[in-house]
Amino acid sequence: MAVPADHARLMRLATRASLAVALTLATAKGVAWWLSGSVSLLAGLTDSLLDGAASLLNLIAVHYSLRPADDDHRYGHGKAEAMAGMGQAVFIAVSAVLIAMQAVDRLLHPQPLGAPETGIAVMLVSLLLTGALLAFQRHVIRVTGSTAVRADSLHYRSDLLLNGSILLALLLATFGWQGTDAVFGLGIAAYILWSAWCIAREGFSVLMDQELPDDVGQAMLALARQVPGVLGAHDLRTRVSGNHWFVQLHLELPDAMHLFDAHALGEQVAASIREAYPRADVLVHADPQSVVGRETGLQRADTSAGSQAGAPRP
Repeated sequence: MAVPADHARLMRLATRASLAVALTLATAKGVAWWLSGSVSLLAGLTDSLLDGAASLLNLIAVHYSLRPADDDHRYGHGKAEAMAGMGQAVFIAVSAVLIAMQAVDRLLHPQPLGAPETGIAVMLVSLLLTGALLAFQRHVIRVTGSTAVRADSLHYRSDLLLNGSILLALLLATFGWQGTDAVFGLGIAAYILWSAWCIAREGFSVLMDQELPDDVGQAMLALARQVPGVLGAHDLRTRVSGNHWFVQLHLELPDAMHLFDAHALGEQVAASIREAYPRADVLVHADPQSVVGRETGLQRADTSAGSQAGAPRP
């Protein structure tokens, strides 16, 4: 199942915008840190540099993930997005450690800040650019459901907090509260580390083929059972790859139903699920009702026998 052209365009545009914002902010923060010596600004500079590296990785991964399925990758290349998310988590965790080390050093060896006005101006611009990028990423995620763009958005949300904290630290420094700069740096590092864990957890769940939420699965089964002629539905299996949901389920159909009619019902069920969940790629397997009943009876018999075998003798 190919990615719709408008989805692909939005995903590529989002990754390019993310890289451009990261490089712009890194340049501005580098100049401001050089003039002020602020550890909070250094934290922001380090984070923006790693953001740039992560966004570049994201751009490459999204480009690869949008390639259509081929003979060697029949399910497409969507998991490249999850791998990019894991890579981003590593970059973000490293930035958190570096920021914490610099903050501790500044607590042990306090230094006055210089040119805080320049830093304040840079952070105001950073907040505006980051806010605009997040608004665009939110739109892309809503339309495409991209895992990579969602991971990118998560760490830019942490950047919004980071930039706000840096701005507050610089404002307090202008009123003589110099020590707050390093304290804010430690707090920022802790939050960035938590963001890295959240990104890694989401990417890991995709790579390990975690099922879709239970309410989504139950809704899909309900849609299948509502199709006229379907006697039941069971054994639903789901997984996510990129912006695709791969769905498999078994239908219970009358024993005497013609193969052509069984196929037509399966197509109706798949179409019903896709209409409700456009990202779903649905594979349907038809089971005769008598076979399902016989298998259920055997399972119950095995369960009963196991219970009797485990019961204590009189």
